[in-house]
Amino acid sequence: MYLSRRLDDKEIQLKRQNRIFFQISGAGHEAVLAAASRVFRTSHDWFYLYYRDRAVCLGLGMTPAEQLLSAVAAADDPNSGGRQMPSHWGHKDLNIVSTSSPTGTQFLQAVGCAETWLRASADERTADLTPGDEVVLCTTGEGTTSEGEFWEALNSASNLKLPVVFLVEDNGYAISVPVEVNTAGGSISKLVRGYPDLLVLEVDGCDPLASYDALMKAHDYCRLRKGPALVHAKVIRPYSHSLSDDEVHYRSTAEREADAARDPLITFPRYLIDQGVATEAELETVRDQADDEVNVATDVALASPQPALDTIYDFVYSPDVDPTAEQFDTEDDPQFSGDPTTMVDLLNSCMKDEMARDPRILVFGQDVADVSREASLPDVKGKGGVFKVTWGLQKQFGSNRVYNSPLAEANIVGRAIGLATRGMKPVVEIQFFDYIWPAYMQIRNELALMRWRSNNANSAPVVVRVTYGGYLKGGAVYHSQTGAAVFTGIPGLRVICPSTALDANGLLRTAIRCDDPVIFLEHKHLYRQAYNKGAYPGPNFMIPFGKANVVREGTDLTVVTYGAVVQRTVQAARDLHEATGVDVEVIDLRSLNPVDWETIAASVRKTSRVIVAYEDSLSWGYGSEIAARIADEMFHWLDAPVRRVAATDTFVAYAPELEDVILPQVESLRRAMEEALQY
Repeated sequence: MYLSRRLDDKEIQLKRQNRIFFQISGAGHEAVLAAASRVFRTSHDWFYLYYRDRAVCLGLGMTPAEQLLSAVAAADDPNSGGRQMPSHWGHKDLNIVSTSSPTGTQFLQAVGCAETWLRASADERTADLTPGDEVVLCTTGEGTTSEGEFWEALNSASNLKLPVVFLVEDNGYAISVPVEVNTAGGSISKLVRGYPDLLVLEVDGCDPLASYDALMKAHDYCRLRKGPALVHAKVIRPYSHSLSDDEVHYRSTAEREADAARDPLITFPRYLIDQGVATEAELETVRDQADDEVNVATDVALASPQPALDTIYDFVYSPDVDPTAEQFDTEDDPQFSGDPTTMVDLLNSCMKDEMARDPRILVFGQDVADVSREASLPDVKGKGGVFKVTWGLQKQFGSNRVYNSPLAEANIVGRAIGLATRGMKPVVEIQFFDYIWPAYMQIRNELALMRWRSNNANSAPVVVRVTYGGYLKGGAVYHSQTGAAVFTGIPGLRVICPSTALDANGLLRTAIRCDDPVIFLEHKHLYRQAYNKGAYPGPNFMIPFGKANVVREGTDLTVVTYGAVVQRTVQAARDLHEATGVDVEVIDLRSLNPVDWETIAASVRKTSRVIVAYEDSLSWGYGSEIAARIADEMFHWLDAPVRRVAATDTFVAYAPELEDVILPQVESLRRAMEEALQY
């Protein structure tokens, strides 16, 4: 406890000397955290922490030097390699999963981490992922319990009786906002008592012995698989929120003095002396040793080198598995069998192949199971998703590997991240792209960043399948959305959008076998088209990411496109050829990030004219970046400006006549081709 406080004080000193760049302390929280470090088992249990949790990290085995390496952004910082602010804890060897700044994103990941125990099978490839009695500690301040994901996490943890201890470190303030403003009634533990199988305990978090007893009860309850637990610990915050904050501006003197009287760094030494456990001289020896340790750690940290400048690109993606590599290219050797079938069927067959191959694969989301009430499984045909893509998977692989989630998109992705961090391979479904936005925080700030921010200590190779796009005749505003650029602009994500059944099969297989998070866009309009059917290509058919397909060769003009616009472009090119003899080359990107720039460049050098056609809105859409890069890098090869054909800068309407005007059509594509050729 004292060591933690002295490290805070040292960081404050270093910040004022401009030798570090940020400081946020754990002062006042040390007692309950020191107790937690004596209850939870290092490298056995799992830890999803927040920025006040210095003391528990020390108790679990993180050294003062390792914490100060983070403060000075040293290359050897085990928390993040200098990539995150101090107090964003992470330590692979101690099972401390990388902490991030967004408040509340840890809750659902902790639930997914605990869920690994439930989902791992007896198969030797998954059995080693869980010792069988591990407990997950998920910590938070009381302010963060206002986040919706806190309630989603409690719901799923209670529903599945998962071994998660939620430790709420209630210091009374979320920066300057007092607890009664954040929480109805001022007590989070009173609000959550209705959750079934949730053990709720309240404790004085400034008393390390009472905290130990409460946390031990919670740990035992979870270890015995009785359900989750919530420990509401009342602590203090003797320092301001951070060095960017001054609590004198919003807290009265009397209030701050009352907190100071409860400071465990004052009250607990007195208790030890009163009980005859220690003498003042012995306590002074403890303090002197801790001070010496802090001073040595400071010297080590300040002398440690900063990260090399050329390391910034390290670990954006997996350093071990490259989905663009030749090992993922079996496209030229398909083992066809059966009659041509739809994209739905070939996506389904890919998942069946992969789930049979790898027991770590889990499929979950909204309505993806055949049935939730398992007793009905023999008597019903099965749901298998709104579009039947996952139909039959539950019947073949069981309800432990294929199951429905709550109607909550963040819940799906957040839990998937926790499962993937432990070594499972979630392939999750978001039912409609239009409703992916509640999960965007988890995707942008957690899924994509996990590997990079932890300096490769953690990763989350989740596949997020999501239906996408318009051309539905009645899809309207909320069932026709696109917006690939929202995801392709995020480093760390692979983004895929196949236009044919065969491509969908091969690219999904690559997505599942690669080691990076993948957003897999499945265009609803293409699910059951006759023109894009394909025969089953065998269980090892893969298409590498970043490999475009030239679906129509030509010499006069290049059109770069993807998704449902591909077939319309091909048709426009055929019509133009029949009328004029002009040959238009059509490139189906298939992979939106990474992009096959070599194929694009080779085509532009051949034709000297290019159109980028896409279903996103014209302005700021995905094709704008493609067009800009072609203009930047291929300018000397161009005989005409780069043209874009895309949706209008509006929304997709319900009326079919309006939808036809809003989205790119064969006629608008042909007009653009003619104009580009006339330039």
